Amino acid sequence: LYSLRGLYESFGYRRFRMSRFEEYELYVRNKDFLISDRVITFTDHSGRLLAMKPDVTLSIIKHAADGPGQVQKVYYNENVYRAVGSDHSFKEILQAGLECVGDLGSYEIAEVVLLAVKSLEAVSPEFMLDISHMGLVGAVLEESGLSPSGKKLALGCLHQKNSHELGRLCTEEGVDGSMLLALADFCGGSRELETLAGLLQTENQRQALSELMGLCEILEKRGYGSRIQVDFSAANDLKYYSGVVFKGYLPGIPTGVLSGGQYDKLLQKMGRSSRAIGFAIYMDLLEEPREPEAVDTLILAGSAGEEELLAAAEKYAARGSVLVCRQLPENRVWKNLVELGKGEVE
Repeated sequence: LYSLRGLYESFGYRRFRMSRFEEYELYVRNKDFLISDRVITFTDHSGRLLAMKPDVTLSIIKHAADGPGQVQKVYYNENVYRAVGSDHSFKEILQAGLECVGDLGSYEIAEVVLLAVKSLEAVSPEFMLDISHMGLVGAVLEESGLSPSGKKLALGCLHQKNSHELGRLCTEEGVDGSMLLALADFCGGSRELETLAGLLQTENQRQALSELMGLCEILEKRGYGSRIQVDFSAANDLKYYSGVVFKGYLPGIPTGVLSGGQYDKLLQKMGRSSRAIGFAIYMDLLEEPREPEAVDTLILAGSAGEEELLAAAEKYAARGSVLVCRQLPENRVWKNLVELGKGEVE
């Protein structure tokens, strides 16, 4: 956390602190944006319905100001409360990340993507970042000729990289699915992206592809070419996400530890004129096994009484830390072992 905080502050981001509680209405209006729509709620003394925060992004947006030239750059380390696992039990999760909200340009977008890469690198040099662009995905779906329900199914196929089901869907609806299939099968970098250019049909598609290629080139010039890949299965909800989206992975962890993207449509839905991009790091996935706690002297009590144990504890406490136990403890290490009646054993 300290290294991430230093990274974000070096780029001008300031710490955002929030209450554990937020008005429930904020979340119920945007429940589709949340990872889980289950929220812990309670009523305060004034009758307001409050919620234990399941998300940080919505609170940051709520407090950000609109206006020409205004950009708010914040980072956070906050606990959120979500239903997780097969039993959907609530869990307190430590989440770190940052948000950039306001009158954003191409620089701010590139900066956030670069900080996502640097955040992963700070944890492990063996990271991978999957990057996509919902503007390109949305524009291709819009021109596909699929029905509204078909577009929803096609987005699910992209997310699963299920080319077979996607092809069957396009055949059933009688549309040309070549561009969608190209997205589903695609995996590569900025050079490989050029192969998609000949399939594009509209200016919106070409502009989105150009933005994605530009971001990949920026990362490649900084030595991250082998650590990024364009993968259109890194797709998010088209109702909220409008531009670049990305997911970060680390070795030994089977799921993404970082998730982010550009969510201008969420702000539009909330009646705002600003744009926004950010990412979150799920710190609970990064927890390492705890090192055994060390003590200078471990005293095994045996059948000794309180007076004898206290005398021994005081004696060895004068030399350093001491722990009195009836049996050898788990997850502890010690320099000296003392068994009363048997003397000191190194």
